[in-house]
Amino acid sequence: MAYACGVDVGSTQTKAVIINEAKAIVGRSLIDTGANVVNAAQNSYENALRDGNLSEEEVEYIVGTGYGRYRVNFGNTQVTEISCHGRGAVHMFPDTHTVLDMGGQDTKAIRVDASGEIVDFCMNDKCAAGTGRFLGAASSALSIPLEKLGETALKAEKSVRISTTCTVFAESEVLSWLGKGKRIEDILLGVHQSIAKRSISLLRRVGIEEEVTFTGGVARNIAMIEVLNQGLELKMNVSEEAHFMGALGAALFALDNILSSRIPTGALEEGS
Repeated sequence: MAYACGVDVGSTQTKAVIINEAKAIVGRSLIDTGANVVNAAQNSYENALRDGNLSEEEVEYIVGTGYGRYRVNFGNTQVTEISCHGRGAVHMFPDTHTVLDMGGQDTKAIRVDASGEIVDFCMNDKCAAGTGRFLGAASSALSIPLEKLGETALKAEKSVRISTTCTVFAESEVLSWLGKGKRIEDILLGVHQSIAKRSISLLRRVGIEEEVTFTGGVARNIAMIEVLNQGLELKMNVSEEAHFMGALGAALFALDNILSSRIPTGALEEGS
């Protein structure tokens, strides 16, 4: 049995996924990236090996992805996170045509074909207002853990309109509304709606075609899912593996390489 691995080095967190030849996940790891990207990649890979009770010798091919993909020094090659999220999304939800990947520092809108190939994409590379970083600013301002933001926002009675388009000023605006007596729940719902509005704008630029699959760490936020569904007027696909989708896609590309290397030369010539 051969195993393939994908290591997704993100700006905030690093993920590793190991799959077998049946494309089933047998090991995974999620850690904070921190300041040392090389160590984050190595540690995440080693954690995934331990999770799958595997040795390094059993993993035949490794693909690095994410913003730090070139720092996966032990990997065999690199694939962009856009391609990996598209591939992973279609693997989990075969009817996917549009992917929204929301991470800590950027958000990507991706349109894919039936095989997971990228048709079009765009990203908010100039501003972090529609990303997890924006949620982080609200979390800091209100002293509420990130994992509690979603459930708190869903208790809102009337959302507050967040007007800032800059993450740098998000904390100030949140504190300003708090000073005016607005409920924390209402402020947080406004923050989620602000992010959703920018994300939907990105999706419209590539064309929203069902089914839509939500990937990335922010996909674990239940309020973000709800607000996006309302704005899109549909129900997005959200996998329990949403946070690992880039690493999963990278692992699938790694498995492609393993399987293609086994095709006999004669078989290729006969089929040509």
